[in-house]
Amino acid sequence: MGKCIPRCLGQLDIRKSVVSLAMGAGAVYLLYKAIKAGIKCQPPLCTNSPICIARECAGPGERALPQEVPAPEASTVGGPKGLAIERERHGRDSGEIRRLLNSLESKQDEYAKSMILHSITRCVYLLEAEASACTTDDIRLVGYMLDDEDNSVKIQALNTLKAFSGIRKFRLKIQEHSIKVLELISTIWDMDLHIAGLRLLNSLPLPDYVHPQLRRVMPALMEILQSEYILAQVQALRLLSYLAQKNDLLYDILNCQVHSNFLTLFQSTQPGSLLFEVLVFAERLSEGRNAPHYRAVKWHYNERSLHEALFGDESRLADRLLALVIHPEEDVQIQACKVIVSLQCPQDVGARPSSCQPSHSYFRNGE
Repeated sequence: MGKCIPRCLGQLDIRKSVVSLAMGAGAVYLLYKAIKAGIKCQPPLCTNSPICIARECAGPGERALPQEVPAPEASTVGGPKGLAIERERHGRDSGEIRRLLNSLESKQDEYAKSMILHSITRCVYLLEAEASACTTDDIRLVGYMLDDEDNSVKIQALNTLKAFSGIRKFRLKIQEHSIKVLELISTIWDMDLHIAGLRLLNSLPLPDYVHPQLRRVMPALMEILQSEYILAQVQALRLLSYLAQKNDLLYDILNCQVHSNFLTLFQSTQPGSLLFEVLVFAERLSEGRNAPHYRAVKWHYNERSLHEALFGDESRLADRLLALVIHPEEDVQIQACKVIVSLQCPQDVGARPSSCQPSHSYFRNGE
């Protein structure tokens, strides 16, 4: 019995070795098959379809580059083309934007158009030289997309125009679409569209011929301002602050109807970015209404107007401003102080600080 135990243990060791070898051989075989399959697998050929173009393939008939690992710029002639931005850096036109624009001209469905416009926007920001080589006809083509029935196409078209607005020679052409953009903002309640449209308008100097349309859309701008979407509110405030400096639009802004809780925009619990913009807006309005030429006219405001909410006898703006003077963010503190000063000192006596007198409803008893 004692001799049998070592013999059995030896047999068990042999069997373990055989099993291990078998498992190792199986693993090697599986690895071989995986490598072989990987060598045989190739990306699909690119075509002229909008999907391929939007994915930035090297060109029709060539293999698509993997999205995660773009091919590097080749140092030898005739090597891989590499990224479009690398080709431009070396002084070569990749042709990406032109291919995308040509594809946009052909009849596409909404999804394809959105993808193409999104890719154009990206390329305009990355490929400055190629974007500058575009023409006003290209801007017109993108502008046509604002009439598309699908909101996602409209939004992508607005983003593309915003990208092109960074190139000086296209600004006048893009300005021609200002009235259309204002129409979209005022007739479609879509926050993504509002943000895209307002960002575009804020990137452009708006010509005087747009002012009549601005008067018509002022209620819509006020509704966006009083919504609960921070990005849209900030963009609306930036536009309104710009318009408040226009003498022929100031009364339209001040007489625009607002909600009874409008001053909640000045609560210290609001995001700092929103507070800063709404304080800038209040300062511009205060400066405008205190200007001599504006005070020379006796204006009448409706009871629920922005003027009454901010500057009326029953306004609680002063209390909100005093609370913001100790706000954690320094920019908000400084801007709140600027609004207080503008309320206390009309512009025509601003040059004489000792003559500044508290207005009828602000900071009573010398607050």
